[in-house]
Amino acid sequence: MPQLQNLVLTDRATTPVAHTFTPRDISNGVASVIETSGVPVGENRLSLSMRRTATKMKGRLVLTMPIVQNETINGITRPVVVRTAIASVDVTYDPTSSEQERTNLMGMLADSLGTGKVLVHDTFVKLQAVY
Repeated sequence: MPQLQNLVLTDRATTPVAHTFTPRDISNGVASVIETSGVPVGENRLSLSMRRTATKMKGRLVLTMPIVQNETINGITRPVVVRTAIASVDVTYDPTSSEQERTNLMGMLADSLGTGKVLVHDTFVKLQAVY
């Protein structure tokens, strides 16, 4: 069973930046790690869970990245979330699946998200429709 721990994720900026997510909490079986600047509004958050149903194993990962801008009203400046990007991954396994089957699925999923995979990249990043 993995322990809640720091998670370092590298973005795809021109000069890539490593983002360190630190443990926040575990609530109702959902673990959360956050990247914070010290102000809770606008924290990047990754949540992760695995639950068992009567017939399946169901996992969920959600990465939430809010964009914050300062808003000044009557001379008072405060951070405000102006938009949020959210990515989620849901996995469902049969209890009889092998570890190698699950490893292969994760490997293929990770590979499908590479910048060289034009079908997925241009759909998700360039917001193009598939034809």
